[in-house]
Amino acid sequence: MRGAAFLAPVNRAILIGFADRQKARPTIMSVAFTREQDLEATAADLPDRPISQHPNLVTREGLAALDEALAAARAAYAAAQASGDIQTDRTAMARATRDLRYYAARRATAELVEPTHDPDVAAFGSTVTFDREDGRRQTFRIVGEDEADPAKGSVSYVSPLARALIGKRAGDAATLPNGEVEIVAVG
Repeated sequence: MRGAAFLAPVNRAILIGFADRQKARPTIMSVAFTREQDLEATAADLPDRPISQHPNLVTREGLAALDEALAAARAAYAAAQASGDIQTDRTAMARATRDLRYYAARRATAELVEPTHDPDVAAFGSTVTFDREDGRRQTFRIVGEDEADPAKGSVSYVSPLARALIGKRAGDAATLPNGEVEIVAVG
């Protein structure tokens, strides 16, 4: 018995040392079933692109651009899904998922608006040229929200500028938030 009593403190020390080594050892976990959950969690963390509450009116060019954007989003999603490196592609997958949801929703709600029968009246799809009070002449095309790019000469039909121009003819005046303009041409 004496021998057993002598070994007990040694065994206890060995076991305590073993337990300490186990705590310090990094935990290794299989990632076999975590890829989809990780990607879904990352996709959920990335906020959706805002979708307008206004009707999704589009020109023919706008509809074609939506189709191209949807195809690109599908391709990006497929590429991100096919990639094997979760850590590197986590953001790419989230972005692709978000963009695919956005463009699929925008394409599903797109309402093609054909040019009006009266080309002399500013309307959706029209190009309107006007003179500002300060002498500047500007030209803008009235388009859907996804097509709008004021720097390139297109404004959304829900913008204050477009709202002021719609229904006007050449020679009419329109009141904008920052002054009066005279409409020179509608096409």
